[in-house]
Amino acid sequence: MSTPADIKAEATRPEKAARVAALREALDEGAVRAAQRLVATLHPAEIAQLLESLPPRRREFLWELTEPEIDGDVLVELSDDVRDELISDMDPEELAAAAESMEVEDLADLIDSLPETVTQQLLRNMDQLDRERLNRMLSWADDTAGSLMSTDTVSVRADVSIEVVLRYLRMRGELPERTDRLFVVDRGDRFLGTVTLSRLLTEDPERLVGESLDSEAVRLAPGTPASEVAQLFQARDLVSTAVVDDDGLLLGRITVDDVVDVISEEAAHEVMAGAGLRDEEDVFAAVMPSARRRFIWLAINLATAFLASSVVAAFEGTIEKVAALAVLMPIVASMGGIAGTQTVTLIIRGLALGQVQWSDARWLLMREMGVGMINGMLMALVVGLSTAAWIGGTKLSIIIGTAMVVNLLAAASVGVLVPLTLRRLRIDPALSAGVILTTFTDCIGFATLLGLGTIFLT
Repeated sequence: MSTPADIKAEATRPEKAARVAALREALDEGAVRAAQRLVATLHPAEIAQLLESLPPRRREFLWELTEPEIDGDVLVELSDDVRDELISDMDPEELAAAAESMEVEDLADLIDSLPETVTQQLLRNMDQLDRERLNRMLSWADDTAGSLMSTDTVSVRADVSIEVVLRYLRMRGELPERTDRLFVVDRGDRFLGTVTLSRLLTEDPERLVGESLDSEAVRLAPGTPASEVAQLFQARDLVSTAVVDDDGLLLGRITVDDVVDVISEEAAHEVMAGAGLRDEEDVFAAVMPSARRRFIWLAINLATAFLASSVVAAFEGTIEKVAALAVLMPIVASMGGIAGTQTVTLIIRGLALGQVQWSDARWLLMREMGVGMINGMLMALVVGLSTAAWIGGTKLSIIIGTAMVVNLLAAASVGVLVPLTLRRLRIDPALSAGVILTTFTDCIGFATLLGLGTIFLT
């Protein structure tokens, strides 16, 4: 059942789409004032999405219409390529002004893209506390809990009453966004647990915070991989959680909006890496940079294609004598590739979700080979009967059926072992498993079909 908030969110989506469509139309018509008014109604993330959806010239025009006060907020939402393109055309003064208005956590995401002179100017203009916060944020590796966390936290002591905490919150006037709980610490700022806002509002005001805290609340080490953070938030339905160092000191917090970004990036990685593309590939990037990036992947695929072709060339004499084998070769290779892709996709997803480990390899191998055997025999029956009716020849039907079974079993084995082995070697399986799979299934399929044809038909 939809809540009022859900209904309101649904209602705003068509409005946003209409504004974006109107802005595109204004840009097409060169209606500067109308476009500027429309840009002012968009959130920085929406402006960033629109910038990524436009060719370079229109992108520059839209960027000029963006209010300077939100330049930094828009830049941090952009993909690396588009951000670097816009930053390269900005004056150092513009960049410094845009960055100075940003939160420290957002600046940490942007600072690597800024020129060294701008970075030094920003650091000089920062107060000591913000400089220390920024250095701490930058000290953690990318894609870890430390790089995701915000230092904008509200912590309270366990030995004070709830009434004192409520007075403190009223004095603050506001809380950081997505605050659903306060972090409880001791005098040395060591993390003790959390107390939810709902509990603070419903408990006896005279009660001490320490009597109401959840000492088993989730806490993360700053080196925890971002993928594990996302899995934890999903499993526990968390809105926020604490990041705590080895000494138990509270470092900051991670909120669900940061985790949504991680999930989105992982989904994009799965899609793009399978085609040999970078996660944030710019659709409107220049020809030469795009060609350079894609050439290596194409070269790798060409090498594997030559390998498969060499297998076929080894049976050239057999193909000349039994031309029907050449007709059937794509069927065997295609079925092996599809079956293997299903297995690879399943294993890579399991790895990404933390469901699959190297210790599961034997069980998974037996399972997938069982699936491959059943499907292989069913497909062999269909293809064998089709071959007999189409081309004729009992031997040829048996050969194509046998090759089908062998290739589906090989696809199952490769589909399980290759991703697990690549992960064990610290190589991204999403990036290279597909190429290895295709090479194996093509070579094994061709070799089995043509080898059996050589033995029994020539």
